[in-house]
Amino acid sequence: MNERERYKITSNDYADIIIEFSRYKGQYDPSNMTILNERYAIIHIPVDELSKDSINKYEYEGFPSCLDLASTVDLEASGVLRVQQVPYLGLRGNNVLVGIIDTGINYMHPAFLHADGTTRISSIWDQTIESEDSYPPGFYYGTEYSREQINLALQSNNPLDVVPSTDTNGHGTMLAGVAAGTESNKEGFSGVVPESDLIVVKLKEAKTFTKSFFLIPEDALCYQETDVILAARYLLEYASRIKRPIAICIGLGTNQGGHDYKGVLSSIVSRYSEYAGVGIITSAGNELNLGHHFYGVVERNSAGVIAELNVGVTRPSFSLELWSSVPSSLTAEIISPTGESLISPPTRIIETRRKDFLFENTTIWVNNISLESQTGDQLILFRLQNPSAGVWRFRITSRVPIDSAFHMWLPSKGFIPEDTLFLKPNPDTIVQSPGNADYFITVGAYNTENNSIYVNSSRGPTRLGTLRPDFCAPGVNILGPNLEKSYTTGTGTGLAAAHVTGLAAMLLEWGIVRGNFTNMATPEIKTLLIRGAVQESGIAYPNNSWGYGRVNIYNSFQSLIDRE
Repeated sequence: MNERERYKITSNDYADIIIEFSRYKGQYDPSNMTILNERYAIIHIPVDELSKDSINKYEYEGFPSCLDLASTVDLEASGVLRVQQVPYLGLRGNNVLVGIIDTGINYMHPAFLHADGTTRISSIWDQTIESEDSYPPGFYYGTEYSREQINLALQSNNPLDVVPSTDTNGHGTMLAGVAAGTESNKEGFSGVVPESDLIVVKLKEAKTFTKSFFLIPEDALCYQETDVILAARYLLEYASRIKRPIAICIGLGTNQGGHDYKGVLSSIVSRYSEYAGVGIITSAGNELNLGHHFYGVVERNSAGVIAELNVGVTRPSFSLELWSSVPSSLTAEIISPTGESLISPPTRIIETRRKDFLFENTTIWVNNISLESQTGDQLILFRLQNPSAGVWRFRITSRVPIDSAFHMWLPSKGFIPEDTLFLKPNPDTIVQSPGNADYFITVGAYNTENNSIYVNSSRGPTRLGTLRPDFCAPGVNILGPNLEKSYTTGTGTGLAAAHVTGLAAMLLEWGIVRGNFTNMATPEIKTLLIRGAVQESGIAYPNNSWGYGRVNIYNSFQSLIDRE
């Protein structure tokens, strides 16, 4: 990428396509690439050169997944106050960065100010604000605002004239506050690490082409995985430059992908989580009880399995995915409410089949990807444009005489109406990506009022059977800063992840800043928090709802003493 071509990164006239550039060496102009890491890059293709069939050329992984927000504080429940008050610990986030990748931040809120009115924010990278030369070095888009610029804005009569970055949604502001907000005795509020420094990335919204390719509503708030990857890289480079440990919160998730540890976002950011001085925390998602997952087994030599899907009265367009593991080879027949049907293409590496359903005024595209490049498994991608209301049936049969298990996932709740759902859903294996990735800390949510699991907290395991979530944290009716200069409550696993991000910052202060464990990284943080998890009698742990239990950092430190 260079200065002349960088407009393509944000222009809706160009689509972002992910490639393994080592496989395409010499085929694409480097000035038209945005490098993600040593293996992957984004190429920017004019949208008039692409269509729904372009998946045949660029494969499934080439089209960035779209992530949804994972939320719409009780500090004592997880042992924070006890750790803050123990004299020899007193952990409050000193010399630790808390990184937030989300909708931005209300930087004028008292929750992000020192007592003297200066900012606690080290930097904001706003991907949505274009500038001539103020983007972070090597990233080529957006605008970076320094601590000095934010302080100048705070001194101004019109702060947004100086630093025009805002959070119009409130999700990012809430996450930042729960993790690291300044203590307010008047409001009865404190973030987990109120003396840490914040660094914030405001994500730009997904491009129009990406939304339309996956039939996501135009007005849905969603973000491309490519921007999340670049945000994580920015945070790590910044932390490395100023030599500070960092705890990063990703309060976003997607139902796209194989719900395993693979995928571009998961594979790249998982590697970051192994770096010393880095903790990466993500939410499990809020998908329980929404009917977005179907699980079935096509038994050997049977007539197949039928999955019934109710499409709501608004006739929403959407995509859904079917995943099965090798050596399975499945065929899907889609049957409309009036009896019209479409059968998935024969087993080839990748092929698209389209049909216009005349009686339904519906168009359907089906891709049979027999060898998905990230996993080696079979993926059947369905895209339904304007499907008629009523019950659609998917008859799944096997081409080979073996028992063949499969999963089907609808989009997350931000992308599809509540009345579009499977009639016989399965409640497991609904943790959203990147929460299925290796090494990440994946957090579910519970209600501290009665220690019950949050009603929508996503359940594991991953599609490959790995335990998720790792544990649960407070996530129901959590107090946090809002878009005014006051406080409100929110609910969701994104807020639980923000809480654990604060706990991770505590451990990084103890381990890295104070020199007790200088190689501490995300896997070690996860292990310490698992050791301290509270488990109720009569419940078998770990399990698909709670993981190892309710997180409690005081118990984590107690476990270190008990092992001496």
